[in-house]
Parts: sequence; C-alpha cells; structure tokens
Amino acid sequence: MTDPSFLIVDDDTTFTRVLSRSLSRRGFTVSTAHSAEAALALLQQQQFSFATLDLKMQGASGLTLISRLRETNPEIRLLVLTGYASIATAVDAIKLGADHYLPKPADTDQILAALQASLPDPAQPVVAEPMSVNRLEWEHIQKVLQANEGNISATARALNMHRRTLQRKLAKYPVKR
Repeated sequence: MTDPSFLIVDDDTTFTRVLSRSLSRRGFTVSTAHSAEAALALLQQQQFSFATLDLKMQGASGLTLISRLRETNPEIRLLVLTGYASIATAVDAIKLGADHYLPKPADTDQILAALQASLPDPAQPVVAEPMSVNRLEWEHIQKVLQANEGNISATARALNMHRRTLQRKLAKYPVKR
C-alpha cells in the first residue's frame, strides 16, 4: 500500500500515545481514537491501511468496528489487541474479520509483525502446550460470560458462583498459560 496510514483505537491514552509515536517514527501516518464512536467519525474522513482495535473500552467494543473498517477498505490489516485475552474473544474477532489477535502488553515490533504476517503454514506442526488450571478457569468463565451475553448475574448463576466473586475474577488480568 502506498500510504501506510494507521488507526489506533484504544481507551488507554498512555498506550495510544507511545504506540502512535513509535509508529510515526517508522513512517506511518497515525490517527488515534479513544472510543469506537470516535473511530467511526475518523472513518468518514479517511481510509486506513492498518488498524489496532482494543477489545474492551468504555462504550462499544472494538469488535463492532471490524465490519465497518472492512467495508471502507477490504485490504486493511486488522489487529485486535486486549488485556483480557481469551480463546472465546479471539475466535469472535477472527470470525468477524480481524487478521490477528494479540494480548497486551504488546510492543510495536510484535504489533507490526502480527499485522504484516501472512496466513500460517498448514504444513507447520502445532505444538500443544497444556494450559494451567488458572488459565482454564479464565477461559471457561469467558466462554460462559459470552454465552450469557456479558450478563454478570446470569454468568455467576450458571457458574454457581457469587456475583461479587465473579466480578473480582473478571477484574484481574488473565493468567499466563
């Protein structure tokens, strides 16, 4: 693409500022939005070659932008970036049209590598590493939460867990594999 324009949609102002500065140094024209609504306003003014979308923000999720970004530019490379990574949300992001999904924290090199990566080689073997018990619990909670459309009370009932306990677990970052 001739114009390496980059859209960053993230409500973390420090992360946005640091990533924007780093991408600008690498020759990208960077635009930032701190909400999905602000990003939609930017889309009316400009097309982008690359975009990173935060999953969990105030207001609408970054996932709501994927189809709109694809409409404006089918060739755009989309990366969903989140501090609350789970298999369920990764699957949703890819199904909706994201090219890649990364958990935070991610640096500029990791972000650009993910955006510029081609599809995985099907001949390459997949190495299975078992998840820790804590990670399995996180994944299960995310799956049940998604099945209950984000309703904390319904999810707590389904998990046979007190609502406040579930809220505390959800407030923590996911455990490493």
